[in-house]
Amino acid sequence: MNDVVVVCRGVTKTYQQELIPVHALRGVDLDISRGDFVSLSGPSGSGKSTLLNVIGGLDRPDQGEVSIAGESLIGLSESALAELRLRKIGFVFQAYNLIPVLSALENVEFILQLQGISPVERRSRAQAALESLGLSSMSQRRPGELSGGQQQRVAIARAIVTNPALLLADEPSANLDSTTTEELLRLLQHLNRDQGMTIVTATHDPIVMGYTSRRVQLKDGAIAQDSRVPVPA
Repeated sequence: MNDVVVVCRGVTKTYQQELIPVHALRGVDLDISRGDFVSLSGPSGSGKSTLLNVIGGLDRPDQGEVSIAGESLIGLSESALAELRLRKIGFVFQAYNLIPVLSALENVEFILQLQGISPVERRSRAQAALESLGLSSMSQRRPGELSGGQQQRVAIARAIVTNPALLLADEPSANLDSTTTEELLRLLQHLNRDQGMTIVTATHDPIVMGYTSRRVQLKDGAIAQDSRVPVPA
């Protein structure tokens, strides 16, 4: 079990939509191993984003078990969930969620500040993360001075600077053109292959799926297909 980063057992989630119950997840069982690069795909309403949010502790299941790196999310208080997300999970959102008044460097540093890392160490780690993504020259620019692709890379730097056990990406290509999407995916592939980072992305984009080595397809809140595929170098 040491190599299993994510465990979902019998996970269900139902929302009320204008008094009508919507069964977003129906008894999902899923294990994700260390070093997996997984795409959660499926049509709109299939449950892929809900499953990603449940795995990340952003949403609570109605029933079932979820654990991350050996720690159960079930029964944790909101503050304990926030702490677990801070220390074990990196998030990349399609809207980037960068703080507009902070520079790229300060945005990356911010999560380390929340962890209580010293100013000298967090500055060094943030600079290294930006440099690894080719953003050294952009470190003092604010998000509004960066392109969409550059903002996405800052968001990734912020997500990986803590060396999380798990990186979650929600529709990472949604706001990017095809060229920038390919650059982003090569970067994620590098993090996965060369650094062994476990990555799970919710996506409807076949380009994104083409870079993942494991493809989990959802339909009507259940896993319809789960396959491992060779990915070109």
